[in-house]
Amino acid sequence: MPEAASPTRKRIVDAATKLFYAEGIGRVSVDAVAEKAGLTKRTLYYHFKSKDDLIAAYLDGRDQPNLRQMASWFDAAEGGADRKVEAIFTNLARVAHHPKWKGCGFLRTAAELASMPGHPAVKVGSRHKSNFETWLAGALSDHGIEDPQVVAREIVLLIDGSFSIMLVHRNPDYIEAAGRAAATLARARIPGSPA
Repeated sequence: MPEAASPTRKRIVDAATKLFYAEGIGRVSVDAVAEKAGLTKRTLYYHFKSKDDLIAAYLDGRDQPNLRQMASWFDAAEGGADRKVEAIFTNLARVAHHPKWKGCGFLRTAAELASMPGHPAVKVGSRHKSNFETWLAGALSDHGIEDPQVVAREIVLLIDGSFSIMLVHRNPDYIEAAGRAAATLARARIPGSPA
């Protein structure tokens, strides 16, 4: 069985995901992850050579599920690209109302590792953000938006900015306001729309 498909490895990553997201990577020890997974620390280190590798695996495990979630919100929304983009924010605001919501795990981890730009988890986070931006540019292009790469980057700035301000104010109204701004950006790049 390949290492990535190992049920034990998955159990460790699942435990780490719950703990790292809830408490932050710096506050969670390898001992705590092993205990949450119901394994020995030795078993954990058999599957991960370091805590750094485990942190990277935690984020890597969130990459595709997060991208699929955003895409499903976009695809399910009725209307043009502007309404579809706004739907991403509307759904993020809804999710942010949940008491266990702690913001974007990718951004929170990058903030904790700000002095370590070469950390494997920072690279995973960077790849995730780039993947989202690339997907969004493609989706916007498919919906006739002019300069889709530029608009996608502007929308990513609004999403990540709203995630950041939410950590300060804990008010999902900021995400909804960012969603209205993102819809305006998209609408302005629809061919033939008034300037």
